[in-house]
Amino acid sequence: MGRQRKQKIEPEQVRGLKRLRKIQTLLQRLHDDATARDKAHNRTLFYDQYAALILLAMFSPAIDSLRAIQQASEMSKVRKRLGCSRASLGSLSEAARVFDPDLLLEVITELSRELLPLAKDPRLAEVKATLTLCDGTLLKALPRLAESMWKHSRTGNVMHGWRMHTQFELDRHVPSDVQFTPYRCQGDEPAVLLSHLQPARCYVMDRGYFNYALLNGIVGIGSDYVCRVKKNIGVTEVIEQRELSREAQAAGVRNDQIIHAGSSSQRADHVVRLIEVHAEVQPRGARGEGKPQLPPKSEVLLIATNLLNVPAEIIGLIYRYRWTIELFFRFFKQILGCRHLISDDPDGITIQCYCAVIACMLLQLWTGKKPNKDMHRLVGFYLCGWADEHDLLRELNKPDNTGVKLRAKEALWKKLGY
Repeated sequence: MGRQRKQKIEPEQVRGLKRLRKIQTLLQRLHDDATARDKAHNRTLFYDQYAALILLAMFSPAIDSLRAIQQASEMSKVRKRLGCSRASLGSLSEAARVFDPDLLLEVITELSRELLPLAKDPRLAEVKATLTLCDGTLLKALPRLAESMWKHSRTGNVMHGWRMHTQFELDRHVPSDVQFTPYRCQGDEPAVLLSHLQPARCYVMDRGYFNYALLNGIVGIGSDYVCRVKKNIGVTEVIEQRELSREAQAAGVRNDQIIHAGSSSQRADHVVRLIEVHAEVQPRGARGEGKPQLPPKSEVLLIATNLLNVPAEIIGLIYRYRWTIELFFRFFKQILGCRHLISDDPDGITIQCYCAVIACMLLQLWTGKKPNKDMHRLVGFYLCGWADEHDLLRELNKPDNTGVKLRAKEALWKKLGY
């Protein structure tokens, strides 16, 4: 059977145009990009209009493909509010290749200045630097010509796509820097981060970022790091064996040392604090399945840092917050629509992902809370006319019971004997 054809978008399904007025002012600086190559002066789709159409798709549930964006551009209401003319599929496809995605970074920087820090965990008050979570995620880009161009490993891992390297600010709950590399360049996370370091930050990283050149670069630029390391970190000398406080022992800390670390080929040019934490971790589910069904298990985590005066239990807490970036990746791909890429061109993918970052910032500006799945769903209902402002405010003002639910889950596992 052939694939079922999607229904055409109706004008009443396209909402949220009023909410884009604020961002349109910032997008105007993109208007003249790629116009110099237009010798005939017949271009009808400009960069600011293309970016506004992609942002409109982020907030309109009915617009979920490039053809849907093209259909939306045919509506008089959309053309009037966005100041654009009817866009063809050809012009939308060409736009992904001719416009410069780096210009959107200026818009992201401008928006980030308006974002205020959200409620911070009071236990992290001793950390003065900006907590920046670092990780990468795979964006699957389907080739146009043949699905057989996909390559998979024996375990089913995709071997074609793009990797998005993200620096995520915990306090404001938005990305501060995003870079893209081909998926085949797996293992280049330390090199990408090393070339985009900033001062006065505390970089929180997993084992894939463990690299002495990166750690030395972070300290050299005037920042700090909290990084989970491998067991073969290479302890050359134990300078100090620190005594553990009751709070640290209750948090699972079993060892706290100041060391010289490295090997003959590479080493840390500063003293390193190595903390051993025994933690309960959730086993991963089988490939293709949803949430893992197994109970948590105990695992030893080795965390290296240059923060010498911060309590050991706070170092463990900082690393625990690293998982916040995984929740952002899920929100980014499943909710903002970046699981489906509207282009397979590197610049087109970058433009779409930068627009998704802008959409995430706009959600935070509009609501004053961390963007999440429920918030995005309700905003979509509001923009589609299914919910009024009273419904939106009632949902946004609900108390956060996340901690209560987690404690109830832990009590259940203990009751079952795990």
